[in-house]
Amino acid sequence: MVIAKSSTELYGEYKAKMQQIADVRNAIAVLGWDQETYLPENSATFRGQQITTLSSIAHEMFTEEQLGQLLQELHSRGDLDPVSAKNITLSLEDYEKNKKYPASFVAEMSQTTNECYHAWIKARKSGTYADFEPVLAKMVELKKQETTILGYQGHCYNALLNEYEKGATTTMLDTVFTDVKTALTPLLRQIEQKPQVNKDFLHLHYDRNHQWTFGIDLLKAMGYDMKAGRQDISEHPFTTSFNPQDVRVTTRIDENDFGNMTWSCIHEGGHALYEQGLDIAAYGLPTGEAASLGIHESQSRLWENNVGRSLSFWQHHYGPLQQAFPGNLQSVSLQDFYKAINQVRPSLIRTEADELTYHFHVMIRYEIEKGLLDGTYSTKDLRELWNRYYNDYLHVTVPNDVEGVLQDIHWSHGSFGYFPTYSLGSFYAAQFFAAAEQQISGLNSYITNGNYTKLLTWLRQQIHHYGRYYTSNELCEKVTGKPLDFKYFLDYATKKFGDIYTL
Repeated sequence: MVIAKSSTELYGEYKAKMQQIADVRNAIAVLGWDQETYLPENSATFRGQQITTLSSIAHEMFTEEQLGQLLQELHSRGDLDPVSAKNITLSLEDYEKNKKYPASFVAEMSQTTNECYHAWIKARKSGTYADFEPVLAKMVELKKQETTILGYQGHCYNALLNEYEKGATTTMLDTVFTDVKTALTPLLRQIEQKPQVNKDFLHLHYDRNHQWTFGIDLLKAMGYDMKAGRQDISEHPFTTSFNPQDVRVTTRIDENDFGNMTWSCIHEGGHALYEQGLDIAAYGLPTGEAASLGIHESQSRLWENNVGRSLSFWQHHYGPLQQAFPGNLQSVSLQDFYKAINQVRPSLIRTEADELTYHFHVMIRYEIEKGLLDGTYSTKDLRELWNRYYNDYLHVTVPNDVEGVLQDIHWSHGSFGYFPTYSLGSFYAAQFFAAAEQQISGLNSYITNGNYTKLLTWLRQQIHHYGRYYTSNELCEKVTGKPLDFKYFLDYATKKFGDIYTL
């Protein structure tokens, strides 16, 4: 006599399997974190092999027929609570998608990613895009294969975009970036007609150790739990999470550019607060994962810009900063400092761009990625293409490859479809922050006093703890009452920069 298992028992089996898979994936993440922080120079080959092996194991675990049968059985039952049912639905979607990937492709992609990353590092050291191009070409061909494996409607780019921002399409993004061009360009032109604010004092010598200490203090003030994370140095700042109780951030320091590390700390801190706010009990499950990269970026951008570049934020933190660097800042007023950190001026580096021109940087990458995937562009022409786009959109001349086509790590990771989420994140952030200001009485006063508890609690309750339960736009509508609306960002930017530049 066969006794059928209850849904509770089957769900327990599902959860155990998913957490085992998460264990392997997070072991890969630890190796990846080490690769970008402390890995010795001669260790790259074996590290790549180790990551490839574990990636293959994780893929095999998540594509086992037994797991598929378990998911199908649970999906057919109607007695699960809403959260459990959502986990099963999302896991089944993920399972069916992963089943499309041949194990050979997974192994080749892992190995190529390792090669591509180290070729990028080498190219940045040599300053020559040619050192990166052959491996990047191989990566692009694999990403083209991936679009076919996944399947798509409309543009092939949609297949990869959906991996980062579920439901987003090139049609949606073309509309978003049309808004950027038609609405932000006039604002930029107005600013260009005004006297430029001075930020020279931000490029004096700022001691490395003092910058580090100040950055750590900011992370702690935001609410980042140092007992559940740490900060290190890397070539490109990033956040990685192994579980909500181990979320790590990295930064980079330029002793002649104060803003480089400070806003890297605040930006990555925003990402980390999201990860630390996910449901620990949902480890390994969809509701224990971030909603999307756009929502993830909304959290980093909200802290970096809506909070970290606000006058209210620096009314509290500017005094300690002046004490840390008295020779540079003692004679600089708070108002002048505030204007300097919000200077609008076209520049070369995306991560250092101001809030307005930043979206033109993203748009350039979006256009290039689309073209690489549909065959309009070739990696051999990428250097010249990049330089032309920067001249056309931002009116800047790219002096070298490191400050040009080699500046981002993303393509070396195979992260095609990722860049647009940065702009989406900024637009979600403006809309979320507007809702927070309405729903948290006296929010500005709390920020002025260096108290971010109310804001962090609101973000945890409204956004973080839901995980992937809602899609980006569903979550946006739940929190703000409306789907994503570019108007919130435009209103925020128009008021802020109108005040700074007396438009």
